[in-house]
Amino acid sequence: MSARRKVARRPVIVDAHAKLNLMLAIGPARDDGFHELLTVFQSVSLADTLIVEPRSRGFSLKIRHEDASVGPRRSDRSSTRGAAAIPSGQDNLVLRAARLVARELQLDGGASFTLVKRIPAGAGMGGGSADAAAVLDALPALHGMRLAKKRRLALALALGSDVPFACVGGTALGRGRGEELTRVALDRAFDAVVALPRWRIATARAYAEIDQGKYVLTPRSLNIRSAQILGREQLSATTLMRLGNTFERVLGNRRLDFESLVARLRRAGVREVRMTGSGSAVFGIPGPGTPAKEVANRFTGNESLYVVRSTRRGLRPQP
Repeated sequence: MSARRKVARRPVIVDAHAKLNLMLAIGPARDDGFHELLTVFQSVSLADTLIVEPRSRGFSLKIRHEDASVGPRRSDRSSTRGAAAIPSGQDNLVLRAARLVARELQLDGGASFTLVKRIPAGAGMGGGSADAAAVLDALPALHGMRLAKKRRLALALALGSDVPFACVGGTALGRGRGEELTRVALDRAFDAVVALPRWRIATARAYAEIDQGKYVLTPRSLNIRSAQILGREQLSATTLMRLGNTFERVLGNRRLDFESLVARLRRAGVREVRMTGSGSAVFGIPGPGTPAKEVANRFTGNESLYVVRSTRRGLRPQP
């Protein structure tokens, strides 16, 4: 039976926040083809905005790109860099999420989506996952409904491994595929500078290289590291970053590019540097007393730069 609740007259607007992986350890492949992993997710202030309006039938999507990068070379960069990596047809995660929600809630009518895209695509910052998570909140809200937490997380996992965290946000230890989430607290909020190179990393190929290179952690090692993280009374972002990211070991012919980027970020004033997800975005936390914007101004290179701050939420509905 279809849901016939009153559809909102005003658009529903949700900000969907990017994420960073403060650490990321890859475990063995599972029977379902996914890898066991251990990571600490962190939501940050850089966000896409999803605008949802009622439509008589079907779903449509318009994507508008806004350049949220900073620094003296901002005017030299295209605000649509990485746009080709975002599918605009039926494979887009926004439309896939909309169809899933409509079936789950048996919704009457459709919706038009406008996505203001600021999170760079193919960067390891979870932009697509964040956009899908926003649909799980916004489309039910358009119909005066809300998905229960357990139901919403089940739909989120059906859309992608990072989508459950995007629904929850904040700081969380992720296990399994990343969907087994345990909230953790950092000792303090932090600012970071994110540098996005022109090159990209193919995630599937990176996983294959990890398997071939024997870089995977054993389940026992994952459990020990998980216990070490959860057992700490005070967690700092920089300490977690020192635990590494397995994907940094399989950069192939991009190794020297990565090392150059790390060195230039350090010279600009950051302490710890880490790649997020499978890349290619690299982020650093400035040293004490060094503003992130000052680091961005000191940085030398043609990478796009983003200044972000840790946040406690992954989704933020606009009033």
